[in-house]
Amino acid sequence: MARTGLTPAQLVLLQQLEGGAERTASDLAHRLGITQATATVMIKKLEARGLLRRRPGAADRRQTWLSLSEAGDQALHIAPDGIQAKFAAEFDKLKDWEQQMIIASLMRVADMLDAEADAAPLIDSNPDLGAARPQTPGPSTDG
Repeated sequence: MARTGLTPAQLVLLQQLEGGAERTASDLAHRLGITQATATVMIKKLEARGLLRRRPGAADRRQTWLSLSEAGDQALHIAPDGIQAKFAAEFDKLKDWEQQMIIASLMRVADMLDAEADAAPLIDSNPDLGAARPQTPGPSTDG
């Protein structure tokens, strides 16, 4: 944050637009696991700083496409790699069974701590990771 003036959540949003990607606000909200209202507030702040560009949809003028501005691209390039990016890169190198074991263990810890669902977007910024989550068995009702 000291280097770019951006929060980790804002950086994650900008990373979704990296490489020339265009997305709608609702798509960004879905990918980040946040509400549309939260995404809108973040987008407005980033746009006010000149980091995002808006383009009306060609087929539907009510739809707005978001992309990085040149300043947004520069902000991403000077931002240090976050711990989430490092974790994701190393996690992807693991075998499937190792990934499943880690996910199951972390889910168990979260259950033990009664973690709230609002923490998920910060932990799970990779949409593919959520699909791989195993179901943890509940307490046994057998004698």
